[in-house]
Amino acid sequence: MAVSLTEAAARHVSRYLARRGKGVGVRLGVKTTGCSGLAYKLEYVDEVAPEDVVFENHGVKLLVDPKSLAYIDGTELDFVREGLNEGFRFNNPNERDRCGCGESFRV
Repeated sequence: MAVSLTEAAARHVSRYLARRGKGVGVRLGVKTTGCSGLAYKLEYVDEVAPEDVVFENHGVKLLVDPKSLAYIDGTELDFVREGLNEGFRFNNPNERDRCGCGESFRV
């Protein structure tokens, strides 16, 4: 099981952590919500929890709770700019459907 970050995502996380002045990485998980059932959650973290599964790409730690890992195994976290918009994109091979608004997904 693995989750990864692209080089662009790792650069963005590293810059943000440097501006914050603290932090060990970013936690990726899922929560139950929305019309399709699941939504991604992403947060910067200051400490690794004992239950966290830790992946490291391009010098950045990506932490995942074990319950979420089953839904996001194989996911690549990317950071993209499209016109004036920028943000994280989740490239999840387990996704079977996504709601029309793009907020939730189903596996």
